[in-house]
Order: sequence, then C-alpha cells, then structure tokens
Amino acid sequence: MTAGARVAAVDLGASSGRVLAFDVTPDRIASTEAHRFPNGPVRLGGTLHWDVLGLYRGVLDGLRAAGPRLAAVGVDSWAVDYGLLDATGALLGNPVHYRDGRTDGVPDAVHAVVPAAELYRVTGLQVLPFNTVYQLAAAAGTPQLTAARHLLLIPDLIGHWLTGARFAEVTNASTTGLLDARTRTWSAELLARLGIDAGLFPPLVEPGAVVGSLLPHVLAETGLPGPVPVVAVGSHDTASAVVGVPAAGRDFAYVATGTWSLVGVELDGPVPTEAGRRANFSNELGVDGTVRYLRNVMGLWLLQECLREWGDPEPGPLLDAAAGEPALAAVVDAGDPAFIPPGGMPARIAAACARTGQRPPGTPAAVVRCVLDSLALAHRRAVRQAAGLSGTRVAVVHVVGGGARNTLLCQSTADACGLPVLAGPVEAAACGNALVQARALGVVTGGLAELRGLVRASTGVVRYEPRGDTAAWDEAEGRLGLA
Repeated sequence: MTAGARVAAVDLGASSGRVLAFDVTPDRIASTEAHRFPNGPVRLGGTLHWDVLGLYRGVLDGLRAAGPRLAAVGVDSWAVDYGLLDATGALLGNPVHYRDGRTDGVPDAVHAVVPAAELYRVTGLQVLPFNTVYQLAAAAGTPQLTAARHLLLIPDLIGHWLTGARFAEVTNASTTGLLDARTRTWSAELLARLGIDAGLFPPLVEPGAVVGSLLPHVLAETGLPGPVPVVAVGSHDTASAVVGVPAAGRDFAYVATGTWSLVGVELDGPVPTEAGRRANFSNELGVDGTVRYLRNVMGLWLLQECLREWGDPEPGPLLDAAAGEPALAAVVDAGDPAFIPPGGMPARIAAACARTGQRPPGTPAAVVRCVLDSLALAHRRAVRQAAGLSGTRVAVVHVVGGGARNTLLCQSTADACGLPVLAGPVEAAACGNALVQARALGVVTGGLAELRGLVRASTGVVRYEPRGDTAAWDEAEGRLGLA
C-alpha cells in the first residue's frame, strides 16, 4: 500500500463538466475543484448535438489545473450517448444529444423485432426512448453510421482521445440496451437480430482496469510529467455516485440527483423479472460486480428548464418562497415522457396538472413547490418499488449529487418516504471515481464497504427526519393514478 496519491476525477454532467483533484490516503480523501465548465446542447440543422470538442477542451484545461503531481485520471459521464469514428479514427460529427427527437416512436419499431419482454430478460434495462439501442435504430442507414467503424460511449470517447485506447467500460455499456446483464458481455444475439454491426463495439473492461496512459501530446498540452495512467472507473456517473454513497450497511436506497434522479438499491445480481419490467426498473451494472436496480426519474431538469424559461433568476429566493407555499397543492408525474424535451416547461407542468383535475400553480414559487413535491413523490414511489421488487430492506435514503444541497427537496423526500434522509456528498460521482482510481493504484484496499467508510470519514452529511405521517403523500399519489 502506498502512502497517498493525487488523482483527477473528470465528471461530465448533462449541464456542466468538472475536473476535481483528489488527495487520497489510506484513511482520508480530500478534493479541490480544479476546473468547471458549461455543457449545453447545440441545435444544428434541426438536430440537437453535444459540443464534445468543447468538453474535451474543458477536460484538458482541468487536467492542467489539477497537475502537476497527478498519479492517475478517471472519466465518468452521463449515459447512452456515443461518438462514431471512421476507419482512420476521425470523429464522424458531433454526438447527438439524447433529448433530440430522432427516437420518437422508435422503441415500438425495435420491439416489433425483439419484443420488449424478451429484450428486458437479456438486458434488464428500462424502456427510455433515448437508450442507445433506439438511437442506433433511428440512425440506421445514415451516412455516418454506414461509414462508422467504431462506436464509443462519451466517457470512453474522452478516454480514447487521452490514451489512444478503444474500450467500453461495463457500467455505462449496460445502459445501451445491448449488454447481457447476467454475463456482463455484449449480447451477440441481440446485435444480430437488430442488424447492428457487432464490430462497432470495443472490448469491455471492468472498473479499476488501467486502460492506458496519457499520450505524449496530451502530456504536452496539459504540462503533466508522464507517465500518467488512465483508470476505467464506474464511467456511468451514477455508478461512481453509488460508490460515493457514505452508507454504513447494505439496507439503504440512494437518490443520485442532478439533471436526472436515479433512485434505487444496490444488489448482488440482476432481477430482470416481468414485474420489474412493467414497473420500468433498470438493472444497470455497478462497481465490483454489483447491480444498480433503479428507475430514472426526471430530476432537477424540471426546475432547470423552468428557471431557463424565466430568464435564469437566482434560484435561492425562489426556493425560499417555494418553502412557504402549501405542500402538495399540485403534483405531476415526474416520470412522464412529456417532460423530456427542452422548452416551455412551466406550461407543460400546468397542462399536466389540468389533465389530472388539479389547479395549475399560478406563480413561479408555486411551480417550484410543485416540481419539488413531485420529485419527492417520485423518489418515494421508486424507493418503495425498488425494495418490494428486489426483496430488500430499506432503512435509510441517501441523497447525493446536486440535489443534496436542496433543503426542501431533501426534507420532502424524507416526509414522502417516511424514512430518514442523509444528504451528501454533493460530488459523490467524482468521489467514487477517485476512490476506484486510488484502489487501482494501491493507495486504498478493500471492497465497497471500505471505500464508503472512507467517504464517511472524510465528508459530512445532513440528516433529515420524516415529519408527520405519509397519508397526504398517499392522497397526492392517488391524484396521479399511481397509487
């Protein structure tokens, strides 16, 4: 075991990217934000794209700021989206954003070839219209896909540019709808039946594998002395965030909050049952052979889009005003696909309230209260179903990510679930990313319990106790026909 090391955690979210420098010792982990940069969609010719070269520039700037004593680098990001490379390794256009409308109606066409129930038995993945399998079906026959020789998910694409290596890390690969959740391998049968070229997909690696070292020109660009290894971490940011949950046992649920809320429990293996499929639960792969049994909930995207519609006011005063609004005056189903596209969010929330016979919120503060109550209600429903469908006991809910700062959301989640909520750390994904790197370097040892113990020893959490009973939340759920 080494005495300590500094590692860089590259954590790319749907609205911003960040590079954090972590100083890790066997009994402590401490972070410094080296660089933060925006990540926004770019619409071109009617298609919504990611500015992936801008993201890569942000990564390089962040590594330069985190140096010069870096012992390793790890990259995590959001799921499902990908870049296509031609035979020379050139990028074939900016990756398409998962919120683009090209997959509208595509899942039904895919399920006509491989029925949804059959797809779920193999992949264990909930149906979301932007899953990679549906994106590829939407892109079938296009010049870019025809010319492509390699497909790399976003964190693997950044890793490729840093190292020259081509690989697919399993936690993110499990969100494609093309991975066998039981064997943790690409499903050759699904690829063949769907007419997708298996040669596009690189070899799979597990978190903790050293996939390469920073290339000479990357070292020159960042001013780092080599060699600097790049470690595959839980490259789906939720996989890294779950590593960073400061849980003291296994009887916990997690809510990884950000643009999305990922709500679920950690299991030792997948449970791709018909009941789970009907409840739209995913069996996404985790670190150390685990499974993240979860549901995607729309998350703080609803609030972000409202703020954008209102001219991006400071959220603090609005959150304070929302706390003074009546609880549960109006709620919406935060899992409704109608909320996926950008634009016009307050009007869409009002329309959803009207459809369910509720008076739409009349002020921005009331809209914010509606959003946060609706998210808490969705968290409650997902926590309860995850526990019931998987046969696990949940005694506490850990809220990590950006939403851990939101006092009203955390207290409402505790009230809705009838369980204590422990909020923090905010940078759980980067923390889990760094811990997997540190373990690969031999700085820390042990399994997830030991890594989480290090998080508990190094970061603070805020505890929220549930208030009152859950009858009001039962009634609100009934308004949406979800009880």
